[in-house]
Amino acid sequence: MSANNHFLRGNGDCRNTYFYKKSKVIYDLTFHFVHKYLQKSKDRTVDQMVQAARSGKQNFVEGMADGVTSAEMQIKLLNVGKSSLLELREDFEDYIRTRQLTLWDNQHSRYDKMVHYCKYHNELTDYQPFFEIWSDEELSNVALTLIHQTDRMLQNFIQKLEADFVKNGGLREAMTKARIDARNHHSHQR
Repeated sequence: MSANNHFLRGNGDCRNTYFYKKSKVIYDLTFHFVHKYLQKSKDRTVDQMVQAARSGKQNFVEGMADGVTSAEMQIKLLNVGKSSLLELREDFEDYIRTRQLTLWDNQHSRYDKMVHYCKYHNELTDYQPFFEIWSDEELSNVALTLIHQTDRMLQNFIQKLEADFVKNGGLREAMTKARIDARNHHSHQR
């Protein structure tokens, strides 16, 4: 096989992607949030929120790993993870609404600072010190901001994957092209 024939796409490691890093923060923040502000024995939302956060993060890991051999599976699993985070978004919005807290929009005095912080801080260590300091309203709004940013990153990433697939095909096409190129190369050497 020549050096130009690469069947596998990437190495499958998503740990350096911003959407994975943010999803890790979202998971830990959610875990802390539900155990601090929701009563586990009385509220099924605890398990649902933790599972939605976990599902988002884990599907990113699995999707990127599967993407090494299957663009279709990668796109599917990244979308499953994205959907899980959107479900989690709904839970945080419900929490804010039902407790008559404030959903920070672009008119809120702390909105711009929060969005800026979340945009440029992607590591768990950037947020953990605040888990015990921030109120339920603050944690919820930060979680919503992180979910929104992660969703947008994923949307852009998935669109690039789709465009790449349309342009270059998937594993089967790459293998077929390599086989044809090898035959042509071999027949020209005779």
